Amino acid sequence: MRAGNSGKRKFSIKLKLTLWFTSFMALTAALCLGLILLVNGRVAENEAFGILSLTVKNSVTKVSLENGVLSLSPDFQFYANDVYFLIYNESGAVLSGQAPPSFPVDAPLENGVSKFVAGADGGDGYYVLDFWIPSGWDNGLWLRGVLRSPDNDQMTRNILTIFTIVLPFLILLAAGGGWLIARRALAPISRIADVAESISAGQDLSLRTGLGEGTDEVGRLAGSFDRMSARLEQSFEAEKQFTSDASHELRTPTAVILAQCSFVQKHGETMEDYREAISVISRQAEKMSLLISRLLDITRLDLGTQKLKREPTDLSEMARILCEEQDTGERKISLDTEIQDGVTADVDPFLISRVITNLLDNARKYGKEGGHIRLTLCRRDREAVLTVEDDGIGIPPEEQDRIWQRFYQVKSSREEGYGLGLGLSMIRQIVSLHGGSVSVESQPGQGSCFTVRLPLE
Repeated sequence: MRAGNSGKRKFSIKLKLTLWFTSFMALTAALCLGLILLVNGRVAENEAFGILSLTVKNSVTKVSLENGVLSLSPDFQFYANDVYFLIYNESGAVLSGQAPPSFPVDAPLENGVSKFVAGADGGDGYYVLDFWIPSGWDNGLWLRGVLRSPDNDQMTRNILTIFTIVLPFLILLAAGGGWLIARRALAPISRIADVAESISAGQDLSLRTGLGEGTDEVGRLAGSFDRMSARLEQSFEAEKQFTSDASHELRTPTAVILAQCSFVQKHGETMEDYREAISVISRQAEKMSLLISRLLDITRLDLGTQKLKREPTDLSEMARILCEEQDTGERKISLDTEIQDGVTADVDPFLISRVITNLLDNARKYGKEGGHIRLTLCRRDREAVLTVEDDGIGIPPEEQDRIWQRFYQVKSSREEGYGLGLGLSMIRQIVSLHGGSVSVESQPGQGSCFTVRLPLE
């Protein structure tokens, strides 16, 4: 079976299309030749009968029999328009005229009938038309017109000669044109195949066909291939990022857990030692669980597997509810709000609630003890503008562009041991998915103000 399949595919598609196109053109030319020969013979025959009929009918009135004597008009000619004229008496004897060579003058006479008569010696044939010209009750003349039949054999040979000369050029032109058309039509497919082989051989998922998005089938195929490659590259990069992030960030809590287990096994003597070790292990396990959960959330956003479930949402009501839940008084930080009524937008309520919650969590973590958090929400220029402001440790200017990166933490927050460095990265992704933007203004030691802008339309 495999040998048979490989044998069937020994010709390229370009060659098959070229052969098919050339064969089709050759067959079409042959059919045209046959049709020309057939039509040519019919046309020549009809034209000959037409000339014969018109010439004979015009000459009938120029021939008469007066008192038993043949009378011809002065302008009568025995040879006109290649037509020979013969005049017979009522008994079929030739009275006047000259027959063309090899014409059987004794061929039967039939009034008003056009017919073909073969030559006497097997030579050329003739077209014949007879008319009876009466004179009295029982007397009259026969006028016969004879036209040599066209030399169809010579005309056929001429047509065949022309086709013999022209047909090879037509076939070569069809083959060359078919090859160029097939190559141009299949070039995008060849490009796609080359890129696919390069990706398979080198594992470089960044390669693209570069053909752009077209409206025809091949253009759509190229566009779909590039989108598929981009999607695969994104998935592969997200997987590598997840693996790298997880391996990097889980190393520390895992080391702490192993160290506590080893310490307790070697030096644990009292119940208090075991309780303290279990407490440390529990905190590190919770941190690992939270880290894995956040990494999975970010990976889903990267891959687009977590789709937006947009619905009309009252952002004002959402912000009030979340502020009430977050106003716990922890670290003696107060929460003030200024929320405009009726700010609604078509958003994913779950994801936007995470944005507000994360911003409030960050403000409480990095705000100063006994300080203040202020949340405002208003409608401004077809946008919902949300700000969360604290009076905490602040962010140095040189680090403000880097806080959106995964796992990046400002030095002061790292020293305090706050967070995982994933919250702001997730906030930016969620806001970006909604077509919005997020920014920060901050001064070290004076606090930070985060601003989220979401389109209302």
